[in-house]
Amino acid sequence: MSVEVMFYHLLHKPLEAALPQLLLKCLERDWKVVIQTGSEERCNALDAHLWTFADDSFLPHGTKTDGFAEQQPIYLTSEQDNPNAAEVRFLVDRADPPSLKDYKRAIYMFDGNDQTALEEARRRWKEAKSEGFEIAYWQQTQVGGWEKKA
Repeated sequence: MSVEVMFYHLLHKPLEAALPQLLLKCLERDWKVVIQTGSEERCNALDAHLWTFADDSFLPHGTKTDGFAEQQPIYLTSEQDNPNAAEVRFLVDRADPPSLKDYKRAIYMFDGNDQTALEEARRRWKEAKSEGFEIAYWQQTQVGGWEKKA
């Protein structure tokens, strides 16, 4: 199975605005998702945000404290686990990824206004390329959409 590794370069809207839209697309395709954050605090903040990101919508998800991880369509963690057997892994806040070879798609989302995050994304790009993954780079547009750059 060929793994797609995608890089989403945030420039104009924060992760909290961009992530829910991408998650909705995954759910439309019936893909299970795991989101790995860089810290437990960030995991908790995203957990709260995904329930309230829009007045007329929410994203069904859970964390380790909720239990029933295997039943969650979206699972949030600060660890390298995959208890819901997700096909898609999101890596945010410079999370240290596990092996990506068992996923259909891995998505790095990084803040283009943070020099350290940019440098790490470049390093992750080189790693993904050297592992033979299919890679793509998307840059956020002024209005918050995405434009494929590579």
